[in-house]
Amino acid sequence: MRKKIVAGNWKMNTTPAEGLELVKNVMAQSAEVCECVNFIVCPPFTHLSQVAEAAKGSRVAVGAQNCAAEAKGAYTGEVSAAMIASLGVEYVILGHSERREYYGETSETLNKKMAQAYANGLKPIYCVGERLEEREAERHFEVVKAQIEEDVFNLTEEQFADLVIAYEPVWAIGTGKTATAEQAEEIHAYIRTVLAEKFGEAAASTPILYGGSCKPSNAQEIFAKENVDGGLIGGAALKAEDFVAIGKGF
Repeated sequence: MRKKIVAGNWKMNTTPAEGLELVKNVMAQSAEVCECVNFIVCPPFTHLSQVAEAAKGSRVAVGAQNCAAEAKGAYTGEVSAAMIASLGVEYVILGHSERREYYGETSETLNKKMAQAYANGLKPIYCVGERLEEREAERHFEVVKAQIEEDVFNLTEEQFADLVIAYEPVWAIGTGKTATAEQAEEIHAYIRTVLAEKFGEAAASTPILYGGSCKPSNAQEIFAKENVDGGLIGGAALKAEDFVAIGKGF
């Protein structure tokens, strides 16, 4: 049985006080959701420590939105995986389309970040997905396969066992557009096939999350698909009631 995961990427939203209130509300309301669902919240670095402390011992795990490619040193403005792990954080989002698009993150950079995450006991939520022009050119399978081959295929079997994949159709993030449940299932099944080429039967246990404008109104339809194991949630993660309601989609 694969993990069912609802992860919230808060992006550059919430002050520390707002973030603390949000996680407390998620914790309180999550009692209404099946224990089989794993909730993860990923706040900004500024209040990662407070949120992790508040969530300690609860069913809500905490992740960071990024980590540095280097272990330490003269890298002004960067936050290392060791720093993040020291706060009691369990997960880290890597390869998000916004990091690739706005900050020029490449497969080479992401390989270094993956190595830092694993070296410090963090579980990566590794994002893959195609842009609108790539989808329209019917290159989405090709793009996603390359992203997996370049940053996942060099993992050890032990590392792979701790990996979460998030498929995010870049054309559906923040646009209000959503892939149909059938489109999501098609590419999630393809991702699992690609993973199986390298890791065999272990690919059947890898959680693959849908990351494109998932909300309470469409979560149940999307999560009903065989290869969709949850969601990486953006905007809807900023309201506790919406975020928890998505968890009820299972």
